[in-house]
Amino acid sequence: MTKYIFYFLTLLAMPNTKIPQTEITNGLIHATIYLPDTKNGYYQGVRFDWSGNIASLEYSGHTFFGQWFSKYSPRIHDVIMGPVQDFTPLDYSETKKGESFIKIGVGILYKQDDKPYDFSRYYEILNPGKWSVKKNSDKVLFIHDLQDKIYSYHYEKTVQLIKNEPELVLTHSLKNTGNHIIETSVYDHNFFVIDKYPIGPGLVVRFPFNLKYDKNGPEVVGWGEMGEIKDNQISFLRTIGNGEFVECPVIEGYGPTSKDYEISIENRITGAGVKITCDQPFFKLAFWACPTTLCPEPYIKIKVEPGKEITWTIRYEFYTMNK
Repeated sequence: MTKYIFYFLTLLAMPNTKIPQTEITNGLIHATIYLPDTKNGYYQGVRFDWSGNIASLEYSGHTFFGQWFSKYSPRIHDVIMGPVQDFTPLDYSETKKGESFIKIGVGILYKQDDKPYDFSRYYEILNPGKWSVKKNSDKVLFIHDLQDKIYSYHYEKTVQLIKNEPELVLTHSLKNTGNHIIETSVYDHNFFVIDKYPIGPGLVVRFPFNLKYDKNGPEVVGWGEMGEIKDNQISFLRTIGNGEFVECPVIEGYGPTSKDYEISIENRITGAGVKITCDQPFFKLAFWACPTTLCPEPYIKIKVEPGKEITWTIRYEFYTMNK
């Protein structure tokens, strides 16, 4: 057994149906992107925005995204890959049983009972909205339009590779086409699978500020045993085993401006790295990792008045290092 053994021990075969997808490249980066489709789409869950599901991304002989889960069905909440995004549902707690609520990038969903919102549950999609996709050789534009009696919006996300640069850019806009204020948050889950390397020593996540967290806080798992949060970085004390994970739902220490939204992830065994920046400040920061993926989870705040529009941009700069 070599040090490159990966923990995909029980991966299931891809579905037989032709999955809508496209490929983009700028000559430096090559990426495969799954496209939203209510019948044949790879992802049909209700947790994540259906756009920007990056099945693979390669740069300079290294891979950065890929399948990290072992069980596949299109409606499972997290059978998704890449720097995917999850919007907090609109007014879920105020919605009565039997009524509907909205998740941006997913559609209008049915609230079947009075239980608290659970991202791992499947909620019936009453109206998926209208998806449009415009493909180019180096970018894909996703457009999602949704009309509802309370909230309506026009959402765009562009996944683009920058000319002559090892850089992926996610450009977003959300226009409120309804009559009520849209107020929510959105985070990037960032399912990194760098060179299919098991999550353990040699993988490091760095920030431009010293990290603070409550070691005894709720849902804080695995630190001091598998992972370590020290100064401005997250590292691993041992390889995470099957069925194990580390989690910290609240990490603090950042300031109020976008300059602290800078996350560097490095695989110092294989020599691959990526730096993530955004033009918005952190609203919240979390971290989660399992045997096959590590995930810094940065949140931003969204508030859009009727008739207004908000934009935000996230950049992924890929690089290599000496081993």
